[in-house]
Amino acid sequence: MQETKGILKPKFAETKFQLTRHFPAPDLAFFVMRYWIIRWDLDEPHIQETLPFPCVNLVFEKHRTRVYGIERGKSAQRIEGKGQVFGIKFRPGAFYPFFKAPLTQLTDRSLPVGEVFGIDDRPLEAAILALETDESMIALAEGFLRAHLPERDENITLINQIVDCIVDDRRILKVDDIVAQMGIQKRTLERLFSQYVGVSPKWVIQRYRLHEAAEQLAADPVGVCSQMALALGYFDQAHFIKDFKAIIGMTPADYARHV
Repeated sequence: MQETKGILKPKFAETKFQLTRHFPAPDLAFFVMRYWIIRWDLDEPHIQETLPFPCVNLVFEKHRTRVYGIERGKSAQRIEGKGQVFGIKFRPGAFYPFFKAPLTQLTDRSLPVGEVFGIDDRPLEAAILALETDESMIALAEGFLRAHLPERDENITLINQIVDCIVDDRRILKVDDIVAQMGIQKRTLERLFSQYVGVSPKWVIQRYRLHEAAEQLAADPVGVCSQMALALGYFDQAHFIKDFKAIIGMTPADYARHV
């Protein structure tokens, strides 16, 4: 089964578009998490909600090719007619060497690709979207990335070690938990995430816990909310419900009824 983490109401979404995901070539894996391609052919418009990861995306879409920073709330995209989108999802913190400025400047914003890379992106957009296979689109995108590749920054390695720790250890619910696990000072950690990621480590912790919750509810809508809260590391059900509703816009029980 294809991974659906981050896609809200995934079973319904499957009827509206086709999503494929691909890993990058080894020489680009330090910076790129994956490529994603969405294709659709709809009789009626569809609005798809997602719960974004703490990652920057470079998105090629007809007349709308842009670099998208992290959205702190849920995201909603409208698709209609027939079309496709090609996306490059960068690893947490890994877009900083391309951007060369604090990533907080991109949070909840998007910028034209040309403004970031100093190119006219229209020919590249047209060339990528004219290709018919995933492999050919990826090959062209990787050629573009290699032509603009910055030097590696070892702070990115540290950030991804921290993010992996958050993902793998559900007991991590506070920034102090990361400090204890990683042996890094709290102020240093917060400055690092502000500059390289664009959001706080507290936000990243909450986002990954909510990803897990939404995925579990989609897989098992009749699951018991209190048991889920404990399994995700929450000490009480009320805190879990509050976090979920603040971002998703409905309680876990309401979401389970609509997946």
